[in-house]
Amino acid sequence: MPRVKNGAVTKARHKKVLKQAKGYFGSKHRLYKTAKEQLMHSGNYAFRDRKAKKRDFRKLWITRINAACRENEISYSRFIDGLTKAGVEVNRKMLSEIAINDQASFANLVKLAKDGLEGKVTKEVAKEEKKIAKKEVKEESTDLSSLTVAELKAMAKDKDIEGYTTMKKAELVEVLSK
Repeated sequence: MPRVKNGAVTKARHKKVLKQAKGYFGSKHRLYKTAKEQLMHSGNYAFRDRKAKKRDFRKLWITRINAACRENEISYSRFIDGLTKAGVEVNRKMLSEIAINDQASFANLVKLAKDGLEGKVTKEVAKEEKKIAKKEVKEESTDLSSLTVAELKAMAKDKDIEGYTTMKKAELVEVLSK
């Protein structure tokens, strides 16, 4: 049986590791053993810091929101509690962007949060208002011919149109457009 030499494979592996270690200080980019060791550590640091980055950004967003809240005479925790009670679901990243770029909208959110804290606005009221707003937007902006038959039948049901279950699409469009 012939002797198997794996020099080409070893050289390719070493070459790959040294290529990844390019730019490291001292012998860490020249010697295979130290380069491989440093790559393992670097991978661990990268994994750890990808997780830490998410925490750091959340801290930054909260700091920005808090600063904007203080300008509107409310604390961060009361603001978030008020938004939750009012049924507003906006993540901290978006709240931070609103606080930076649009102070007027943020002031409206603060007012909504204060109302939520006082019990003037509740989740149920907010949901009802959202549903009404969606219906109005849908009724105003939709071209009836672009809707599906199921959507048209749902609209006909909401408007209490009799016999909508047996109508064809063209008939539904005609009846709903009146």
